[in-house]
Amino acid sequence: MPLLRVDDSPAALPREAWNRLLAASPQPTPFMRHEYLQALHDSGSATADTGWQPMFLGVWDEDRLLAACPAWLKSHSYGEYVFDWAWADAYRRHGLSYYPKLLVAVPFTPVPGSRLLAVDDDARAMLSQALRALARETGASSLHVLFGDAADQAALADAGCTARSGVQFHWTAEGDVDFAGFLARLQRDKRKKIQQEQRRVREAGVVFEARQGRDITPDDWDYFYRCYQQTYREHHSTPYLSRDFFARMAADMPEHWLMFTARCGDDRVATSLIALDPERRAAFGRYWGATAHVPHLHFDACYYQPLAWCIAHGYQRFEGGAQGEHKMARGLMPTPTASSHWLAHPAFSDAVNDFLAREGEAMTGYLSELNEHAPYKVT
Repeated sequence: MPLLRVDDSPAALPREAWNRLLAASPQPTPFMRHEYLQALHDSGSATADTGWQPMFLGVWDEDRLLAACPAWLKSHSYGEYVFDWAWADAYRRHGLSYYPKLLVAVPFTPVPGSRLLAVDDDARAMLSQALRALARETGASSLHVLFGDAADQAALADAGCTARSGVQFHWTAEGDVDFAGFLARLQRDKRKKIQQEQRRVREAGVVFEARQGRDITPDDWDYFYRCYQQTYREHHSTPYLSRDFFARMAADMPEHWLMFTARCGDDRVATSLIALDPERRAAFGRYWGATAHVPHLHFDACYYQPLAWCIAHGYQRFEGGAQGEHKMARGLMPTPTASSHWLAHPAFSDAVNDFLAREGEAMTGYLSELNEHAPYKVT
């Protein structure tokens, strides 16, 4: 009889077994690697002190890990990118507590992929049911599984969860051999705008250098973190991730990082950090910041340079992160995403399910409208 176990740290689960489950999952990403989740924990970025109480759930057959997922008991909704603030406010107005809630996600990382790691569908179903039970046992108002894959969604639907639709903007390779070829596929006005923006950056004297993996020096990481902090300051906010988190990434997952540094003469003026999945030839836009203002530098550092790099290195997908219709003008196309939700309170559950049904219909129409305005030439 399989045993369910809840642990308060990813370190309690064997790294090799976790990563084997991930590698065999339908949609693995680097952000679900044991090393990534452990770095979030050990660096203090996602712990009980920051409102992320870890509750890693495992399904065991004696000493064999059959299924597992990263879960947190949350006291807020920051760092999730699937917004439920209105639900929390509705609970508050009715004198009810929305927090704590049980969340399965990668903290601060809105990248779609497998969340319920399992050896087979039966183990995944067991994990889904266990999450519902854990939500009840902990007194959580609800269960939320964010940016899961199709297998996750099916198992969670069988466990009584309701799907919520979303959209992101991704680039996929279409046989381009260089960045000029990519530009040539765009409509004339989109192509000219990108060329003008890059020209303005060059005229400002900015040049880029790219470093990958262990070629990224500690000094590079220090400058990046200074830029990362600056971005949050400009939005009157506080960084989610500590400098120690990135130090752990440089030590434990170096092959998964690509950094662009913009220089103007001898001075560094900006940087962007891209995550890589070399095995699946996918790249993910993550963070950026600048210490000097240069018009259009953000677009060059975060889209044009990474896209040119992806094309040159045979990468097949570049994910631009959460939200942002403006990304379509840069060649990134709308891509559906999904999350799964269950609320314990019957009346609120009915209301949210009705809302999600209507929101899903609206999202279908929105995606259709976006696709009608694709930036590429009609062939």
